[in-house]
Amino acid sequence: MPAFNDTLILEKPKKTTAKKQRQAQKVLFLNSHPIQYFAPLYKEMASRNDLDLTVLYCSKHGLSGETDREFGVQVKWDIPVLEGYRSFFLKNHAWKPGIYGFFGLMNLGIISYLFKAPKSTLIVHGWGYLSNILAIVFGKIAGHVVCIRGESPASHEQRRSARSLNMRRFVFGKILFSFADYFLFIGNENKRFYKIYGVAENKLRFAPYAVDNKRFDRDFKKLSPRKNDLRKALDIPQDKTVILFSGKYIEKKRPMDLLAAFQQCKNRDGAYLIFMGEGELRPVMERFVEKNNLQNIKLTGFVNQSKVAEYYAAADLFVMCSQEGETWGLSTNEAMNFHLPLLLSDLTGSSADLVKPGENGYVFKTGEVDDLAEKLDLLLSQAPEKLREMGRVSAKIINRYSY
Repeated sequence: MPAFNDTLILEKPKKTTAKKQRQAQKVLFLNSHPIQYFAPLYKEMASRNDLDLTVLYCSKHGLSGETDREFGVQVKWDIPVLEGYRSFFLKNHAWKPGIYGFFGLMNLGIISYLFKAPKSTLIVHGWGYLSNILAIVFGKIAGHVVCIRGESPASHEQRRSARSLNMRRFVFGKILFSFADYFLFIGNENKRFYKIYGVAENKLRFAPYAVDNKRFDRDFKKLSPRKNDLRKALDIPQDKTVILFSGKYIEKKRPMDLLAAFQQCKNRDGAYLIFMGEGELRPVMERFVEKNNLQNIKLTGFVNQSKVAEYYAAADLFVMCSQEGETWGLSTNEAMNFHLPLLLSDLTGSSADLVKPGENGYVFKTGEVDDLAEKLDLLLSQAPEKLREMGRVSAKIINRYSY
Protein backbone atom coordinates (compact mmCIF):
# COMPACT_ATOMS: atom_id res chain seq x y z
CA MET A 1 0.00 0.00 0.00
CA PRO A 2 1.32 3.46 -0.88
CA ALA A 3 1.65 6.10 1.81
CA PHE A 4 -1.17 8.48 2.67
CA ASN A 5 -3.88 6.15 1.24
CA ASP A 6 -3.32 7.40 -2.30
CA THR A 7 -3.17 5.32 -5.47
CA LEU A 8 0.39 4.59 -6.54
CA ILE A 9 1.24 4.05 -10.19
CA LEU A 10 3.72 1.19 -10.15
CA GLU A 11 6.23 2.78 -12.54
CA LYS A 12 9.39 2.99 -10.44
CA PRO A 13 12.25 5.43 -10.96
CA LYS A 14 15.67 4.02 -11.66
CA LYS A 15 17.67 2.71 -8.74
CA THR A 16 20.35 4.90 -7.22
CA THR A 17 22.99 4.30 -4.60
CA ALA A 18 22.28 5.16 -0.97
CA LYS A 19 24.74 8.05 -1.20
CA LYS A 20 23.01 9.50 -4.27
CA GLN A 21 19.61 9.01 -2.63
CA ARG A 22 20.78 11.06 0.34
CA GLN A 23 22.01 13.80 -1.96
CA ALA A 24 18.92 13.88 -4.18
CA GLN A 25 16.63 16.90 -3.87
CA LYS A 26 13.09 15.74 -3.18
CA VAL A 27 10.59 17.26 -5.60
CA LEU A 28 6.79 17.08 -5.53
CA PHE A 29 5.01 18.24 -8.69
CA LEU A 30 1.23 18.74 -8.47
CA ASN A 31 -0.82 18.65 -11.66
CA SER A 32 -4.51 18.27 -12.43
CA HIS A 33 -4.21 15.11 -14.57
CA PRO A 34 -1.72 13.31 -16.82
CA ILE A 35 -0.85 15.65 -19.71
CA GLN A 36 1.02 14.55 -22.81
CA TYR A 37 3.34 17.57 -22.74
CA PHE A 38 4.39 17.09 -19.11
CA ALA A 39 4.97 13.33 -19.03
CA PRO A 40 8.33 13.46 -20.90
CA LEU A 41 9.44 16.29 -18.59
CA TYR A 42 8.72 14.15 -15.53
CA LYS A 43 10.56 11.23 -17.08
CA GLU A 44 13.56 13.48 -17.74
CA MET A 45 13.52 14.75 -14.14
CA ALA A 46 13.21 11.23 -12.74
CA SER A 47 16.24 10.10 -14.73
CA ARG A 48 18.50 12.51 -12.85
CA ASN A 49 20.38 11.27 -9.80
CA ASP A 50 20.17 14.68 -8.10
CA LEU A 51 16.36 14.71 -8.11
CA ASP A 52 13.90 12.46 -6.29
CA LEU A 53 10.59 13.19 -8.06
CA THR A 54 7.02 12.30 -7.18
CA VAL A 55 4.17 13.60 -9.34
CA LEU A 56 0.85 14.12 -7.60
CA TYR A 57 -2.23 13.90 -9.83
CA CYS A 58 -5.64 15.21 -8.86
CA SER A 59 -7.62 13.14 -11.40
CA LYS A 60 -7.30 10.39 -14.00
CA HIS A 61 -8.81 12.50 -16.78
CA GLY A 62 -7.61 11.40 -20.21
CA LEU A 63 -6.57 7.89 -19.21
CA SER A 64 -9.84 6.18 -20.13
CA GLY A 65 -10.74 7.91 -23.38
CA GLU A 66 -13.19 10.47 -22.00
CA THR A 67 -14.91 12.85 -24.39
CA ASP A 68 -12.88 16.06 -24.56
CA ARG A 69 -15.31 18.96 -24.19
CA GLU A 70 -13.44 21.12 -26.73
CA PHE A 71 -12.37 18.49 -29.26
CA GLY A 72 -15.88 17.06 -29.11
CA VAL A 73 -14.52 13.50 -29.47
CA GLN A 74 -13.14 10.81 -27.20
CA VAL A 75 -9.47 11.47 -26.53
CA LYS A 76 -6.97 8.94 -25.22
CA TRP A 77 -3.32 9.80 -25.84
CA ASP A 78 -1.40 7.14 -27.74
CA ILE A 79 1.95 7.97 -26.17
CA PRO A 80 2.78 6.79 -22.62
CA VAL A 81 1.95 9.41 -19.99
CA LEU A 82 2.68 7.48 -16.78
CA GLU A 83 5.94 5.71 -17.62
CA GLY A 84 9.39 6.47 -16.28
CA TYR A 85 8.52 8.34 -13.08
CA ARG A 86 6.79 7.84 -9.71
CA SER A 87 3.23 9.15 -9.43
CA PHE A 88 0.30 9.20 -7.00
CA PHE A 89 -3.37 9.82 -7.71
CA LEU A 90 -4.99 11.74 -4.86
CA LYS A 91 -8.62 11.00 -4.06
CA ASN A 92 -10.97 13.67 -5.43
CA HIS A 93 -13.76 14.67 -3.01
CA ALA A 94 -15.52 17.05 -5.43
CA TRP A 95 -19.28 16.64 -5.66
CA LYS A 96 -19.01 17.18 -9.42
CA PRO A 97 -15.53 15.92 -10.37
CA GLY A 98 -13.83 17.24 -13.47
CA ILE A 99 -11.08 19.49 -14.84
CA TYR A 100 -13.38 22.18 -16.22
CA GLY A 101 -14.13 24.13 -13.03
CA PHE A 102 -12.45 25.43 -9.87
CA PHE A 103 -14.34 23.04 -7.56
CA GLY A 104 -14.01 20.06 -9.93
CA LEU A 105 -10.75 19.11 -8.17
CA MET A 106 -11.10 18.99 -4.40
CA ASN A 107 -8.34 16.65 -3.25
CA LEU A 108 -8.49 17.22 0.47
CA GLY A 109 -5.89 14.52 1.13
CA ILE A 110 -3.21 16.85 -0.21
CA ILE A 111 -3.18 18.57 3.20
CA SER A 112 -2.23 15.48 5.21
CA TYR A 113 0.09 14.34 2.43
CA LEU A 114 2.12 17.55 2.63
CA PHE A 115 2.41 17.41 6.42
CA LYS A 116 3.59 13.78 6.36
CA ALA A 117 5.91 14.05 3.35
CA PRO A 118 9.63 14.79 3.77
CA LYS A 119 10.49 18.44 3.18
CA SER A 120 10.58 18.93 -0.57
CA THR A 121 10.49 21.45 -3.35
CA LEU A 122 6.78 21.58 -4.19
CA ILE A 123 5.91 22.74 -7.71
CA VAL A 124 2.23 23.58 -8.18
CA HIS A 125 0.99 23.93 -11.74
CA GLY A 126 -1.28 26.96 -11.63
CA TRP A 127 -4.02 28.01 -9.23
CA GLY A 128 -7.14 27.18 -11.22
CA TYR A 129 -8.46 24.51 -8.84
CA LEU A 130 -9.21 24.35 -5.13
CA SER A 131 -6.63 21.54 -4.80
CA ASN A 132 -3.91 23.82 -6.12
CA ILE A 133 -4.77 26.55 -3.63
CA LEU A 134 -4.70 24.01 -0.80
CA ALA A 135 -1.30 22.77 -1.97
CA ILE A 136 0.19 26.27 -2.15
CA VAL A 137 -1.09 27.34 1.26
CA PHE A 138 -0.54 24.14 3.22
CA GLY A 139 2.69 23.35 1.39
CA LYS A 140 4.15 26.55 2.83
CA ILE A 141 2.71 25.92 6.29
CA ALA A 142 4.14 22.37 6.25
CA GLY A 143 7.61 23.73 5.53
CA HIS A 144 8.10 22.86 1.86
CA VAL A 145 9.75 25.19 -0.64
CA VAL A 146 6.73 26.25 -2.73
CA CYS A 147 7.13 27.07 -6.41
CA ILE A 148 4.20 28.31 -8.49
CA ARG A 149 4.29 27.48 -12.16
CA GLY A 150 1.56 29.42 -13.96
CA GLU A 151 1.09 30.36 -17.60
CA SER A 152 -0.82 33.65 -17.58
CA PRO A 153 0.53 36.32 -19.98
CA ALA A 154 0.54 40.02 -19.09
CA SER A 155 -0.98 40.84 -22.50
CA HIS A 156 -4.15 39.00 -21.46
CA GLU A 157 -4.18 40.31 -17.90
CA GLN A 158 -3.94 43.95 -18.96
CA ARG A 159 -7.18 43.63 -20.93
CA ARG A 160 -9.09 43.33 -17.65
CA SER A 161 -10.95 46.26 -16.14
CA ALA A 162 -9.21 48.40 -13.53
CA ARG A 163 -11.59 47.06 -10.88
CA SER A 164 -10.81 43.46 -11.78
CA LEU A 165 -7.07 44.11 -11.78
CA ASN A 166 -7.18 45.79 -8.36
CA MET A 167 -9.17 42.88 -6.91
CA ARG A 168 -6.74 40.37 -8.37
CA ARG A 169 -3.76 42.36 -7.08
CA PHE A 170 -5.20 41.88 -3.60
CA VAL A 171 -6.14 38.19 -3.97
CA PHE A 172 -2.99 37.14 -5.83
CA GLY A 173 -0.34 39.70 -4.95
CA LYS A 174 -1.20 40.20 -1.30
CA ILE A 175 -2.58 36.79 -0.32
CA LEU A 176 -1.95 33.74 -2.53
CA PHE A 177 1.46 34.70 -3.88
CA SER A 178 2.75 35.43 -0.38
CA PHE A 179 2.80 31.66 0.24
CA ALA A 180 5.21 30.99 -2.64
CA ASP A 181 8.99 31.02 -2.41
CA TYR A 182 9.60 31.05 -6.17
CA PHE A 183 7.69 31.64 -9.40
CA LEU A 184 8.66 29.63 -12.48
CA PHE A 185 7.91 31.86 -15.47
CA ILE A 186 7.52 30.23 -18.88
CA GLY A 187 8.37 33.26 -21.04
CA ASN A 188 8.53 37.04 -21.21
CA GLU A 189 4.78 37.70 -21.05
CA ASN A 190 4.41 35.37 -18.09
CA LYS A 191 7.26 37.14 -16.29
CA ARG A 192 5.55 40.49 -16.89
CA PHE A 193 2.37 38.98 -15.44
CA TYR A 194 4.11 38.26 -12.13
CA LYS A 195 5.63 41.74 -12.13
CA ILE A 196 2.12 43.21 -12.38
CA TYR A 197 1.33 41.47 -9.10
CA GLY A 198 4.44 42.66 -7.31
CA VAL A 199 6.58 39.53 -7.41
CA ALA A 200 10.21 40.42 -6.68
CA GLU A 201 12.87 39.71 -9.30
CA ASN A 202 14.81 37.43 -6.96
CA LYS A 203 11.81 35.10 -6.71
CA LEU A 204 11.51 34.64 -10.47
CA ARG A 205 13.11 31.65 -12.23
CA PHE A 206 12.99 30.96 -15.96
CA ALA A 207 11.40 27.55 -16.63
CA PRO A 208 10.91 27.51 -20.41
CA TYR A 209 7.65 26.02 -21.63
CA ALA A 210 8.73 23.08 -23.71
CA VAL A 211 7.72 20.00 -25.64
CA ASP A 212 9.81 16.87 -26.06
CA ASN A 213 12.36 18.44 -28.42
CA LYS A 214 14.40 15.23 -28.59
CA ARG A 215 11.45 13.21 -29.83
CA PHE A 216 10.34 15.79 -32.37
CA ASP A 217 13.91 16.29 -33.61
CA ARG A 218 14.17 12.54 -34.19
CA ASP A 219 10.87 12.65 -36.06
CA PHE A 220 12.05 15.60 -38.15
CA LYS A 221 15.25 13.86 -39.17
CA LYS A 222 13.37 10.67 -39.97
CA LEU A 223 10.43 12.21 -41.84
CA SER A 224 11.74 15.32 -43.60
CA PRO A 225 13.62 13.36 -46.31
CA ARG A 226 10.29 11.64 -47.05
CA LYS A 227 8.28 14.84 -47.45
CA ASN A 228 6.93 13.97 -50.90
CA ASP A 229 5.94 10.46 -49.81
CA LEU A 230 4.21 11.86 -46.73
CA ARG A 231 2.22 14.30 -48.81
CA LYS A 232 1.15 11.52 -51.13
CA ALA A 233 0.06 9.35 -48.17
CA LEU A 234 -1.85 12.25 -46.57
CA ASP A 235 -3.43 13.27 -49.89
CA ILE A 236 -1.66 16.64 -49.95
CA PRO A 237 -0.56 18.16 -53.31
CA GLN A 238 3.18 18.04 -54.00
CA ASP A 239 3.33 21.43 -55.73
CA LYS A 240 1.66 23.61 -53.08
CA THR A 241 3.01 25.67 -50.18
CA VAL A 242 1.38 23.91 -47.22
CA ILE A 243 0.02 26.06 -44.37
CA LEU A 244 -0.60 24.18 -41.13
CA PHE A 245 -3.01 25.08 -38.32
CA SER A 246 -2.84 22.74 -35.31
CA GLY A 247 -5.51 23.00 -32.63
CA LYS A 248 -9.12 22.61 -31.65
CA TYR A 249 -11.83 24.14 -33.81
CA ILE A 250 -13.06 26.44 -31.05
CA GLU A 251 -13.54 30.20 -30.64
CA LYS A 252 -10.33 30.62 -28.64
CA LYS A 253 -8.27 29.28 -31.54
CA ARG A 254 -10.10 31.49 -34.11
CA PRO A 255 -9.87 29.09 -37.09
CA MET A 256 -12.47 31.17 -38.95
CA ASP A 257 -9.99 34.07 -39.08
CA LEU A 258 -7.54 31.88 -40.97
CA LEU A 259 -10.22 30.71 -43.39
CA ALA A 260 -11.30 34.31 -44.06
CA ALA A 261 -7.68 35.41 -44.50
CA PHE A 262 -6.98 32.52 -46.85
CA GLN A 263 -9.95 33.59 -48.95
CA GLN A 264 -8.38 37.07 -49.28
CA CYS A 265 -4.87 35.85 -50.14
CA LYS A 266 -3.61 36.77 -53.58
CA ASN A 267 -1.28 33.75 -53.53
CA ARG A 268 -3.79 31.16 -52.35
CA ASP A 269 -3.86 29.26 -55.65
CA GLY A 270 -0.32 28.10 -54.91
CA ALA A 271 -1.13 27.16 -51.32
CA TYR A 272 -2.81 24.33 -49.44
CA LEU A 273 -4.33 24.91 -45.99
CA ILE A 274 -4.55 22.13 -43.40
CA PHE A 275 -6.53 22.37 -40.17
CA MET A 276 -5.11 19.59 -37.98
CA GLY A 277 -7.70 19.19 -35.24
CA GLU A 278 -11.37 18.86 -34.42
CA GLY A 279 -14.05 20.79 -32.55
CA GLU A 280 -17.45 22.42 -32.40
CA LEU A 281 -16.76 24.95 -35.19
CA ARG A 282 -16.32 22.26 -37.85
CA PRO A 283 -19.84 22.74 -39.33
CA VAL A 284 -19.32 26.53 -39.49
CA MET A 285 -15.96 26.07 -41.17
CA GLU A 286 -17.35 23.59 -43.69
CA ARG A 287 -20.23 25.91 -44.58
CA PHE A 288 -17.79 28.80 -45.12
CA VAL A 289 -15.62 26.68 -47.41
CA GLU A 290 -18.63 25.50 -49.41
CA LYS A 291 -20.31 28.92 -49.62
CA ASN A 292 -17.14 30.59 -50.91
CA ASN A 293 -16.16 27.69 -53.14
CA LEU A 294 -12.70 27.52 -51.53
CA GLN A 295 -10.27 24.91 -52.81
CA ASN A 296 -7.13 23.36 -51.33
CA ILE A 297 -8.39 23.09 -47.74
CA LYS A 298 -8.25 19.99 -45.55
CA LEU A 299 -9.92 19.46 -42.14
CA THR A 300 -8.21 16.39 -40.71
CA GLY A 301 -10.25 15.57 -37.62
CA PHE A 302 -8.53 14.63 -34.36
CA VAL A 303 -4.91 13.55 -34.86
CA ASN A 304 -3.20 11.76 -31.98
CA GLN A 305 0.33 12.43 -30.77
CA SER A 306 2.00 9.60 -32.65
CA LYS A 307 0.75 11.01 -35.99
CA VAL A 308 1.12 14.79 -35.61
CA ALA A 309 4.75 14.64 -36.72
CA GLU A 310 3.69 13.54 -40.20
CA TYR A 311 1.66 16.72 -40.74
CA TYR A 312 4.43 18.96 -39.41
CA ALA A 313 6.93 17.26 -41.70
CA ALA A 314 4.60 17.73 -44.69
CA ALA A 315 4.05 21.46 -43.99
CA ASP A 316 5.93 24.58 -45.12
CA LEU A 317 4.72 27.14 -42.56
CA PHE A 318 2.72 27.26 -39.35
CA VAL A 319 -0.12 29.60 -38.30
CA MET A 320 -1.74 30.16 -34.89
CA CYS A 321 -4.45 32.81 -34.66
CA SER A 322 -5.61 32.41 -31.04
CA GLN A 323 -7.17 35.05 -28.82
CA GLU A 324 -7.19 35.44 -25.01
CA GLY A 325 -6.83 32.11 -23.27
CA GLU A 326 -3.91 30.93 -25.42
CA THR A 327 -1.39 31.32 -22.64
CA TRP A 328 1.48 29.89 -24.72
CA GLY A 329 0.57 27.65 -27.66
CA LEU A 330 2.76 24.55 -27.47
CA SER A 331 1.90 23.51 -31.01
CA THR A 332 4.23 26.35 -31.98
CA ASN A 333 7.11 24.59 -30.22
CA GLU A 334 6.30 21.41 -32.12
CA ALA A 335 6.22 23.25 -35.45
CA MET A 336 9.56 24.94 -34.76
CA ASN A 337 11.16 21.55 -34.16
CA PHE A 338 10.17 20.80 -37.75
CA HIS A 339 11.94 23.95 -39.00
CA LEU A 340 8.74 25.82 -39.89
CA PRO A 341 8.37 29.62 -40.22
CA LEU A 342 5.67 31.09 -37.95
CA LEU A 343 2.70 33.40 -38.23
CA LEU A 344 1.26 34.03 -34.76
CA SER A 345 -1.40 36.33 -33.33
CA ASP A 346 -0.15 38.87 -30.80
CA LEU A 347 -2.30 37.32 -28.06
CA THR A 348 -0.71 33.91 -28.50
CA GLY A 349 1.38 33.88 -25.33
CA SER A 350 4.56 32.63 -26.97
CA SER A 351 4.64 35.23 -29.77
CA ALA A 352 6.85 37.59 -27.73
CA ASP A 353 9.46 34.84 -27.25
CA LEU A 354 9.39 32.63 -30.30
CA VAL A 355 8.87 35.00 -33.24
CA LYS A 356 11.67 37.19 -34.53
CA PRO A 357 9.80 39.33 -37.10
CA GLY A 358 11.26 38.97 -40.57
CA GLU A 359 13.71 36.30 -39.41
CA ASN A 360 11.52 33.28 -38.68
CA GLY A 361 8.04 34.70 -39.24
CA TYR A 362 5.62 37.46 -38.30
CA VAL A 363 3.11 38.50 -35.65
CA PHE A 364 -0.30 39.91 -36.59
CA LYS A 365 -2.98 41.73 -34.62
CA THR A 366 -5.39 39.21 -33.14
CA GLY A 367 -8.77 39.20 -34.85
CA GLU A 368 -7.70 41.50 -37.70
CA VAL A 369 -8.23 39.32 -40.76
CA ASP A 370 -6.71 41.91 -43.14
CA ASP A 371 -3.46 41.94 -41.18
CA LEU A 372 -3.40 38.14 -41.06
CA ALA A 373 -4.07 37.92 -44.83
CA GLU A 374 -1.35 40.47 -45.62
CA LYS A 375 1.29 38.63 -43.58
CA LEU A 376 0.18 35.25 -44.89
CA ASP A 377 0.52 36.57 -48.44
CA LEU A 378 3.97 37.87 -47.55
CA LEU A 379 5.08 34.40 -46.48
CA LEU A 380 3.42 32.69 -49.45
CA SER A 381 5.28 35.03 -51.80
CA GLN A 382 8.67 33.86 -50.49
CA ALA A 383 10.82 31.46 -52.47
CA PRO A 384 10.94 27.93 -51.01
CA GLU A 385 14.57 28.38 -49.97
CA LYS A 386 13.69 31.57 -48.07
CA LEU A 387 10.98 29.72 -46.13
CA ARG A 388 13.47 26.96 -45.33
CA GLU A 389 15.96 29.57 -44.14
CA MET A 390 13.33 31.08 -41.83
CA GLY A 391 12.52 27.59 -40.60
CA ARG A 392 16.15 27.02 -39.68
CA VAL A 393 16.00 30.15 -37.51
CA SER A 394 12.92 28.68 -35.79
CA ALA A 395 14.87 25.51 -35.02
CA LYS A 396 17.71 27.51 -33.42
CA ILE A 397 15.31 29.52 -31.25
CA ILE A 398 13.39 26.51 -29.95
CA ASN A 399 16.58 24.83 -28.70
CA ARG A 400 16.41 27.18 -25.70
CA TYR A 401 12.92 25.91 -24.89
CA SER A 402 13.71 22.35 -23.91
CA TYR A 403 13.28 20.11 -20.90
